[in-house]
Amino acid sequence: MATLGIPKNTIEIIQKYNFMFQKKFGQNFLIDTRVLERIIEASGVSKDDMVLEIGPGIGTMTQYLCENARKVIAVEIDKNLIPILSDTLSEYDNVRVINEDILKVDINKLVNEENDGKPIKVIANLPYYITTPIIMGLFESHVPIESITIMVQKEVADRMKVGPGTKDYGALSLAVQYYAEPKVVATAPANCFMPRPNVDSSVIKLTRHENVPVNVKDEKLMFKIIRASFNQRRKTLQNSICNSPDLHFSKAQIVEALKQMGLSETIRGEALTLEQFAEFTNYLC
Repeated sequence: MATLGIPKNTIEIIQKYNFMFQKKFGQNFLIDTRVLERIIEASGVSKDDMVLEIGPGIGTMTQYLCENARKVIAVEIDKNLIPILSDTLSEYDNVRVINEDILKVDINKLVNEENDGKPIKVIANLPYYITTPIIMGLFESHVPIESITIMVQKEVADRMKVGPGTKDYGALSLAVQYYAEPKVVATAPANCFMPRPNVDSSVIKLTRHENVPVNVKDEKLMFKIIRASFNQRRKTLQNSICNSPDLHFSKAQIVEALKQMGLSETIRGEALTLEQFAEFTNYLC
């Protein structure tokens, strides 16, 4: 089978099936073999691994994964791509394609059936609008994952690895750093894709922490507090929490917790580190 990382082969398969790109699925296919090789290398996929690929598209990355992994489960939402994948992956017997929305797939069940519940590696090329729900879904459902290697818009990758006091710092930064160690492993300019997007992309690898880096009594509550504090970024932490329909603490409780931590009652959420959010949550518990 022709390598799809070469633009000519990608164009041929798209024309063969009269495939129409769908904006709603954020479809941009990778056409740069160097970036593909870098992703495989950075992800550390080996013949011991089961890989979950989210959004295989026409199977460009999937071909590389089939060559390197023991088993590949590729979840594709667009039914128009299923016949193309049957064609481009016809030579491989270690791949299973599922036509489903990844947010509706019971991944824990899949890991138990296909990998005896052992940790898997996740690889994805994600459209901007769905990056956060997918990453949060994977982490919060406690799927056994060793690492997630994903291609995302460059600014989203930047947001995952920054600390307090920067404009990119937010709920996604804190969530990623709570669950994993983020590291940008490659960049992919817009001309590495077809059709060409308006922005450059980065490949970021999130290596799951063996133990979470902070001690928090109620993980769910901490993330409710984090979300509330970034929903209204310009407001003080206490106002953000008081305005949140999901949280029910009095102003006095919040002020007391901040006082115990030696923090000003006018502090904003964006000034707190992950450790401080954990400590603040523990006081409120």
